[in-house]
Amino acid sequence: MANFNPEHKAVLDDLLLALPLVQPGKMFGFPAYYVGGKLCICLYEEGVGIKLPEEMAQKLLAQDEHAIPFRPMGKPKMREWVQINLVKSDDYRQYLGVFEESIQHVLTAAGQGKTKR
Repeated sequence: MANFNPEHKAVLDDLLLALPLVQPGKMFGFPAYYVGGKLCICLYEEGVGIKLPEEMAQKLLAQDEHAIPFRPMGKPKMREWVQINLVKSDDYRQYLGVFEESIQHVLTAAGQGKTKR
């Protein structure tokens, strides 16, 4: 059975499913969020995995004490992915800008351009 924090999921559902084009789904049995059919954000163990432009991912890893390399199921470090581990689920609300950046990045990579805000 997948291991994730259901309280984190409730906050992410509230934040992300209100955004246009974001669809719920699964990633290796974990709750996940997709845009344009592509994975951008997922719950994993004690945190949240986020796909970002490589430069932004590296900046978060260097500057945010809660950011670690995202390595689901022991996979090698992925350049565009970080995992944010927070104890209080509501604290993920302060990462809304990061989540929006992830959505934009994935849409742009999928050739779907900018979303309207």
